[in-house]
Amino acid sequence: MPVRARAALQRIVKGAAVAADHLRPPPSGIVVLIYHRVGGGSGLEVDLPTSAFEAQISGLAASGRVLSLDDAVARLAGPPIAGPSPVVITFDDGTADFADVAVPILARHQVPATLYAATGFIDEGRAFPHDGTPVSWAGLADACASGVVTVGSHTHNHRLLDRLPPEQVAEELDRSIALIGEHLGTPALHFAYPKALLGSPAAQAAVAERFVSAAVAGTRPNAVGRTDVHRLARSPIQVADGMASFRRKADGGMGLEDQLRRVINRARYVSATT
Repeated sequence: MPVRARAALQRIVKGAAVAADHLRPPPSGIVVLIYHRVGGGSGLEVDLPTSAFEAQISGLAASGRVLSLDDAVARLAGPPIAGPSPVVITFDDGTADFADVAVPILARHQVPATLYAATGFIDEGRAFPHDGTPVSWAGLADACASGVVTVGSHTHNHRLLDRLPPEQVAEELDRSIALIGEHLGTPALHFAYPKALLGSPAAQAAVAERFVSAAVAGTRPNAVGRTDVHRLARSPIQVADGMASFRRKADGGMGLEDQLRRVINRARYVSATT
């Protein structure tokens, strides 16, 4: 799709999502945000300018609403939360800009974040799609030493778990867990499904056996007392959001955008494996 046409479609979708939020305000709960890249200069919608990320993290820090993923999972089992929705910061994949650009900003504002690492790319120095340079294990160790970063699993090779036989699912999960433990000295307690696509029933069982939580798609708050922690909803942050849509997503809104995206992605990922 041409760039101008894509931008026009994004504006229409985001406008419709804003209108839907006015008609039906989002419920309360814990909001989990997804980031991918910061300051990488790739031109991707998920590669935020450094200044935009700094503004978002600064605003969240000032709000006092940010929880670590561990704290959020614990609070999901508790009583309802009064006031604005708490927010959790997560990153997917493990490109070098996470350690080089994002972590210094997170550390400066003392905002915790979880990186779901696709360990095969990191361990082999293999580029992510769209020329994404992988972070090094040393870089991730330094990130963890900052005190604001924890690392979970995004499988080993970013394989889609709804189309793998059980033995390959186990290999994807166990290899990732082993490498994170070996290089970082910490257990991988949390998991995110690649492309936010829920795995097969066998894969879901394997994930639940190994991890405290697992994340999928769904731009909505996670309701306290009513959320399956192995199906955590997350809201993706894009360049086109700007501060207005970012704030709405941090407040649990823009759910219609996710619904429309999923319709498109069903066709996009029908023959994909990673």
